[in-house]
Amino acid sequence: MVENTEIWRQYYDKALSRPHSNRTEFAVRLNESNLKVATDCGCGTGSDIKYLEQLVYQVHGFDINPDSIAICRDRFASTSLIEISESSFESFDYPKSGVVIANSSLFFADPNHFEEAWCRIKSSIEVGGVFAGDFMGFKDSWAENYRSPTAPLSESKVTSLFSEFEIVRFFERDEEATTSLGRLKHWHTYSVVAVKRT
Repeated sequence: MVENTEIWRQYYDKALSRPHSNRTEFAVRLNESNLKVATDCGCGTGSDIKYLEQLVYQVHGFDINPDSIAICRDRFASTSLIEISESSFESFDYPKSGVVIANSSLFFADPNHFEEAWCRIKSSIEVGGVFAGDFMGFKDSWAENYRSPTAPLSESKVTSLFSEFEIVRFFERDEEATTSLGRLKHWHTYSVVAVKRT
């Protein structure tokens, strides 16, 4: 557990200097719901929250890691638009949102409760709202025997999650590459941007 904590701390040190995701910008442009509310699932150090705040979005960010929460609470202490919660995918109380971001975070959802968490995420998105996030594939190095449970999915399973959506972007990554801490691993992920239609 100590090693785990230290790894996350190193990750957050690196992540603090990282800009927001281009995909978050794309998701905001696609939002047709007229609801300027966003949820950032697994918000990390808050780079996407910072961008959304600049667009005057009300943002609900959550993460299971206390270090991440401490960083975000400190970073956004002066704004009433941002609400930060220490929570898991399974226990978070999802508000109605026009944009839901899950950048590299759903990998770590509890696999035994993934369906239930996904249903809650999906129903929180307003019609015309957007989901933008990543899912882990079965060939990923972390799909088995990782230091915490992961939730790998097949491509067909990922696409089936979006029956009520129009998928605007779908990208499969399947390659050897380094992590943000410079360690080599096999990445197998599915990245999705989708607009809710019903």
